Amino acid sequence: MKIEVLRIGTRLVRDDRVTTHVTLVSRAFGASKIYMYDANPEIKETIEKVNKMWGSDFKVEIIENWKDVIKSKKKDLFKIVHLTMYGENINDVQDQVRGEEKILIVVGAEKVPREAYDMADYNIAIGNQPHSEISALAILMDRILQGQHLQKKYSGGEREIIPTKKGKNVIDKTDN
Repeated sequence: MKIEVLRIGTRLVRDDRVTTHVTLVSRAFGASKIYMYDANPEIKETIEKVNKMWGSDFKVEIIENWKDVIKSKKKDLFKIVHLTMYGENINDVQDQVRGEEKILIVVGAEKVPREAYDMADYNIAIGNQPHSEISALAILMDRILQGQHLQKKYSGGEREIIPTKKGKNVIDKTDN
């Protein structure tokens, strides 16, 4: 399954951190790319540093028009999954979404334009109450990938975490 993420909207002050976290979750939970509309370009630089340090070919693209991305992805046979607290409960649609080959997950910030709801193939709620878009994205991706992303090995990084019961074990690959 190929998963990409589209972040639309911005709320001044708090959103650089939130959008960075949406991007980190996208990367860690198995997406190959995120498109960011109306976002701080420094977030792209931050993720490039994370990729260099820990490995990954995850891509960040700053875009001018989020609707054009959705239209293009639809032409490329992606299913559009819009995360919203107003949508269908994830428990009712997760199996159907899991069967899709290519998915673009739309993660909004403040008030999402009505067009996003209309353009989506799925409007999905993690719960029908206000909640964090960061946690909603993580839950959705975990549900549709059924934990497979947790086994993913990243290559090409300067460092690698060795899982351990206590403490920290990190290999620095730049030490020769």
